[in-house]
Amino acid sequence: MTTDAPRTFRLIVTGGGTGGGTGGHTYPALTAIRTVQARLAASGGTLDVLWIGTPDGLEARIAPAEGIHFTTVATGKIRRSNNPLKMASPANIRDMARVPLGVAQARKIVAGFRPDVVLATGGYVAVPAGIAARMCKRPLVLHEQTVRLGLANRKLAGSATRIAVSSESTLRLLPEAVRGAAVVTGNPVRPEVLTGHADKAVTALGLGGFDRQLPTLYVTGGAQGAQQINQVVAGALSWLLERANIIHQCGPANVDALRQHAAGLPAELAARYYLTGFVDAELPDVLALADVVVSRSGAGTLAELTALGKPAVFIPLASSAGNEQAHNARHLAESGAAVALLDDVTAGALRDTVGSLLTDPARREAMAEAARAHGRPDAADRLVDVLLSAASG
Repeated sequence: MTTDAPRTFRLIVTGGGTGGGTGGHTYPALTAIRTVQARLAASGGTLDVLWIGTPDGLEARIAPAEGIHFTTVATGKIRRSNNPLKMASPANIRDMARVPLGVAQARKIVAGFRPDVVLATGGYVAVPAGIAARMCKRPLVLHEQTVRLGLANRKLAGSATRIAVSSESTLRLLPEAVRGAAVVTGNPVRPEVLTGHADKAVTALGLGGFDRQLPTLYVTGGAQGAQQINQVVAGALSWLLERANIIHQCGPANVDALRQHAAGLPAELAARYYLTGFVDAELPDVLALADVVVSRSGAGTLAELTALGKPAVFIPLASSAGNEQAHNARHLAESGAAVALLDDVTAGALRDTVGSLLTDPARREAMAEAARAHGRPDAADRLVDVLLSAASG
């Protein structure tokens, strides 16, 4: 910790309200808070933190559960479209009218709390809080999880003291006027994700039927599952199980249909197929066991898999904001750190891409090494360095 940091460090965090509850803006902020707390505690300091979020976002549940003071401001969500006329929709106009109210509310909060620094991790709620930081002359640090700046961070970039980005390739995409404020930190990864043990996954999930001589494939569509991923895996299931064990996190609503689909599998193959709606506390151990991962390509997923050095086949969510998941997947695929299925997302295409990884350990290791080159397991510490530096001027 820098010697300039006060014994009681006052931090406002803002971010969330988007991403369908995936935590893309929320978990990096939470990890940064935990890391600041640990850094301060090591030198006898304390953290006073306030989270500004939305009442219906994931952050509204996460922050209070973590003992973090939480408050909300009015926000205006932009519903994006390639059609300029749709951008001027009544819903967008109505929401944009809420932004001045949100700024006024945020300004009152920031002026009263007097933070040493404000951390904004994106999402439309970050805009009023970020503007309020500038109005109150408090240092503002932006954190961007994706390769390209999100809409909120683009709006706030000119007001930021520092812009922490997750990838070197983001730097050349920044406007020249703000490039000097940028620093590459990586995307904070929850520490527990990095401490898994493969054998614990086998015990906790009862994977006694797995053949440990075969590679293990972890398929995940996120907390709610992904119909597209579920369908292509189901279409290739027997073929995949002849070559691998599979842990398939399919989403709670999809378990019954997939269980029926798998009912006709031969007993030997069925024993190598573990189907679950949701993976929770076991996730670090599941990731440790996995030799290959099939998943979406959200920023948090990329950060975790590259920090762990996991070979991955990404099937991006086509409707993600600004098509960011496709950009994320392509970015890693271009350097051999992953495979991206961008167009032909079929069972046959999945067999072609996953099959060569399952049957070629040398290719898996080469991809793992390339993934690790992109990983930044120390991203949270790097981001905290930026926060403390910004606060001390």
